[in-house]
Amino acid sequence: MSPRHSSEPHWPTASELDILRVLWDRGPSTVREVHEALYADDGAGYTTALKLMQIMHAKGLVERDDSQRAHVYRSAINKGRTQKRYLTDMARRLFNGSTSQMVLHALGSNPGASRAELAEIRALLNKIEAEGGKS
Repeated sequence: MSPRHSSEPHWPTASELDILRVLWDRGPSTVREVHEALYADDGAGYTTALKLMQIMHAKGLVERDDSQRAHVYRSAINKGRTQKRYLTDMARRLFNGSTSQMVLHALGSNPGASRAELAEIRALLNKIEAEGGKS
């Protein structure tokens, strides 16, 4: 069965995002590798991971190399674009489109950002200011 493709990718479910995170972090992986990374301690069955990944393939979220006995899956969607899409949607729906309010809320919630995270944020803000800000 070939995956269905549309101009706008499907929104991954929470379980699908878990699988995508494994594929983004580890790269192309078999169902068994994904199952062990996510569900080994949970007791969830191998067939659960297999079925989810088959559904994700049909949705166009993952690509499958079936040239070997153990099929190897890789993400068909970009991690950065997916994160941006979710953040844009969250800002629009929860913060009336204000990304600054979303960031302020995230930084002010408990637990707050670590010193290392704050240093990264300062460096990014400095870079944005040096470039003249984004219009």
